[in-house]
Amino acid sequence: MYDIPTLQGATVDSKEIKFKCRDCQVYYGDNHAIKDVSCDLQDKTVTAFIGPSGCGKSTFLRCLNRMNDTIDVARVTGDFMLDGENIYDKKVDPVQLRAKVGMVFQKPNPFPKSIYDNVAYGPRIHGLAKNKAELDEIVEKALRRGAIWDEVKDRLDSSGTGLSGGQQQRLCIARAVATEPEVLLMDEPCSALDPIATAQVEELIDELRENYSVVIVTHSMQQAARVSQKTAFFHLGNLVEFGDTGQIFTNPSDPRTESYITGRIG
Repeated sequence: MYDIPTLQGATVDSKEIKFKCRDCQVYYGDNHAIKDVSCDLQDKTVTAFIGPSGCGKSTFLRCLNRMNDTIDVARVTGDFMLDGENIYDKKVDPVQLRAKVGMVFQKPNPFPKSIYDNVAYGPRIHGLAKNKAELDEIVEKALRRGAIWDEVKDRLDSSGTGLSGGQQQRLCIARAVATEPEVLLMDEPCSALDPIATAQVEELIDELRENYSVVIVTHSMQQAARVSQKTAFFHLGNLVEFGDTGQIFTNPSDPRTESYITGRIG
């Protein structure tokens, strides 16, 4: 294994560590999908997970809010410490965890409800608003953070599924931030979008890091270079290299990283 502080500069970076992951393993039945992964994810930073298809980057992302719990054959071991608390501890309620660690998926998936109800859903089930006025305020704030308020403020009663693909994805981001999460996970959030919508979501990701720790899985190395400050390269279930994005792309320390970035593998 690589020495983590050397790899990612965790000992010299001033930003606090949000997630501390140690000796993490994931098995799908007999398949060992994630092998001995250890890393630190910083607060108010965009971290990109890159690597070939099937390398484990989405699997590891799903560990961070226990989405693998929904897969019967999945088994996760190791320490996933969020602000010093192991999220796999039996005392931790996965529903409450997912309010704190929000997720945006590859394909926009608004609920078949109004735009308002899409965003209000989480705050309602978590009891974050005492009355309609407070809920209205939460919905507006979330839609503003999702950079879509000006486009939808006059049609909050319209269906969320009637929006364009890019608008739907920004609505899903607004829905994810409505519960005031501390970490935002994004699994290829732009892969189903056109270039203009992609640029809008990328700009939004850059704004979101002022308030959240953002972790994004992307197949696009250009996107990783544009939006992230830290990059992790996964290959065959291993975390090969993790460091400052500029360093990973210009001066990687592992030949496998260089081969992937230059297009020789992947």
